[in-house]
Amino acid sequence: MSTDFNGMIECNPLAHLYGPDDEDAEWQSAIEVWLLNSGNAYDALAALFGVRNSYGFRPLAEDRGLPNDIAEGTRTRFGGGGGGDDVFGTTWITWAELARADWQETDSSGSLSRQAVAGQATHWGPVWTVMRTLADLYGPDNVRLVIWFY
Repeated sequence: MSTDFNGMIECNPLAHLYGPDDEDAEWQSAIEVWLLNSGNAYDALAALFGVRNSYGFRPLAEDRGLPNDIAEGTRTRFGGGGGGDDVFGTTWITWAELARADWQETDSSGSLSRQAVAGQATHWGPVWTVMRTLADLYGPDNVRLVIWFY
């Protein structure tokens, strides 16, 4: 059985100006992941999110659930796709966390690096480009990827 995913890149532009605790600083849905990533490589899903992790990667963001302050558009999209009944492995990660990640870390066999399976030269490259651009505008802690699997 195959594993597919969807998700949303979110940003919080007013947090950059006023701080994350300001009443007007709310997360906004920016773009759906499927528009940027047409791949479905299980090694990448394992390295990033711990999904189908027979490779033995130490995932960057495994099974965190939905963020408490999720953007309304993302919540609507998540619910429209079946929500909690049809999905698993729901998680999120900020650009700051991705920027700090050890992209040379390998799977348990030592043969695949995170960079090789999910880096800029993979199907994930366009996702990282959009997130990097938003982080340049609004700060790395104010950009995140929310993703779920089905």
